[in-house]
Amino acid sequence: MRILKLTDDTKTNLLEDLLKRSPNNYQQYEAKVSEIIAQVREKKDEALFAYTKQFDGADLTPENIRVTKEEIEEAYGLTDAKLLDVMKKALENIRAYHEKQKQYSWFDSRPDGVLLGQKVTAISRVGVYVPGGKAAYPSSVLMNIIPAKVAGVEKIVMTTPCNRDGKVNPATLAAADLAGADEIYKTGGAQAVAALAFGTESIPKVDKIVGPGNIYVALAKKAVFGHVSIDSIAGPSEILVLADETANPRYVAADLLSQAEHDELASAILITTSEALAKQVSREVDSFTAVLSRKEIIEKSLENYGYILVAETMEDAVETASEIASEHLEILTANPFETMMKIKNAGAIFLGDYASEPLGDYFAGPNHVLPTNGTAKFFSPLGVDDFIKKSSIISYSREALEPIYRDIVQFAASEQLTAHANSIKVRFED
Repeated sequence: MRILKLTDDTKTNLLEDLLKRSPNNYQQYEAKVSEIIAQVREKKDEALFAYTKQFDGADLTPENIRVTKEEIEEAYGLTDAKLLDVMKKALENIRAYHEKQKQYSWFDSRPDGVLLGQKVTAISRVGVYVPGGKAAYPSSVLMNIIPAKVAGVEKIVMTTPCNRDGKVNPATLAAADLAGADEIYKTGGAQAVAALAFGTESIPKVDKIVGPGNIYVALAKKAVFGHVSIDSIAGPSEILVLADETANPRYVAADLLSQAEHDELASAILITTSEALAKQVSREVDSFTAVLSRKEIIEKSLENYGYILVAETMEDAVETASEIASEHLEILTANPFETMMKIKNAGAIFLGDYASEPLGDYFAGPNHVLPTNGTAKFFSPLGVDDFIKKSSIISYSREALEPIYRDIVQFAASEQLTAHANSIKVRFED
């Protein structure tokens, strides 16, 4: 991995480099995505089936697009029993963590007849998109469905691509059933997002779409936002390790590669105050890469977006980490909790030698659907909050309104909204 001294220039160049990975910079695909969405919106199933045939080679019909109970039972039989046990354990951890995020309605009343409050209601229908191209990700199924179930969503509709024979990855189906998906459909890509957003004869319209996908899926979610809500527009995966001289170089190298293997656009960055550690980590990265199965992807990822930055002070390192606002941030310092308190922006923060990033991906409980491309400065991990909405509650008695109604009339009149003013005045006519 390239080793650079952390300066204002290297930080600026790095940030500009990382932003190139944002889905906002892939305008060349937008026209095609817009065409797909328009066709599905107009022709519904006809377009959905045609695009599925074109991109996935599968012949879908109204009779076979929805996954049946028999197919789910078959999926359980085809999924390794040990993997099923692990998924059940992970599911309980994820559910327990998200249960603590639940919000409740509240009301505050006063003796003069004023009642103010907030009514919390779950979103009625949610669409969960699950990738199914190069690999299957049952962990993402759990992470997207479980917080929706905890929030109380009435109907969870999942879409995921099938193969040419119309089959969906068995582990994906088993995970969806364990998590509580209500309906599962065998379609993916921008056409699936359009179907969820606008509805077809076979797939019901939803109120919100969540879940990761390729650039076409990301741009499709961006395009339908406003017709439905979305969780975020996810970019490629990224990890930043913040380490001092006490860090274990093998741990650091292994953790950097855990994200570099995702794809060629994944980012893996080490910021350290120790030049010796930087060199050791670089050697360990080379050693691990030589024997890992996704060697070519890793090498391309590190060539494009892999960096080791050597900082003069931990303060400089922390400031840069917060500016990058990485999806995953590991802190391997002498006192990781103290360092963590200085961090302003990160998707998920992992503390200490034994909290490596894959622990969060699969098992610990916090959600692994995280903000990318610096959006951790204003976005949060997927959670129960993403599946609820809040209504304000206002009730006033005549006794409470009378002392203040002239104030409201004056405010409305100042904005030349006479009907607003009249709405208050009529309640106090002689």
